[in-house]
Amino acid sequence: MKLVSVSFRPASPRSMAVAAVSLAAGLALAWGAAAQTNTTTTTPAPTTAPAASCKSQATDKKLAGAALNSFMTKCEKDATAACDKAAADKKLAGAAKTSFTKKCVTDATGS
Repeated sequence: MKLVSVSFRPASPRSMAVAAVSLAAGLALAWGAAAQTNTTTTTPAPTTAPAASCKSQATDKKLAGAALNSFMTKCEKDATAACDKAAADKKLAGAAKTSFTKKCVTDATGS
């Protein structure tokens, strides 16, 4: 039986960086694939935004001037509270929560 001699060379910093980036990319892809396949079936959360937008409600009530401003301010505050609660129910945080809340309030107010 013949033994093979293997010499060990320390890795260069560049090759270690490439290996680290490759490992990180591979892990990110694996976690992403696992996250997509690990979905559970849940019932959708009830929509807490009003059926009609604030703008359409104000038009229906024929509001103008200070009454319109007051109504829109209150409606926007109510929509923000409802959308924040919906984001909390969905367990959103950070940028996802901000984006969801912004779109939800925009949809609810009709802006």
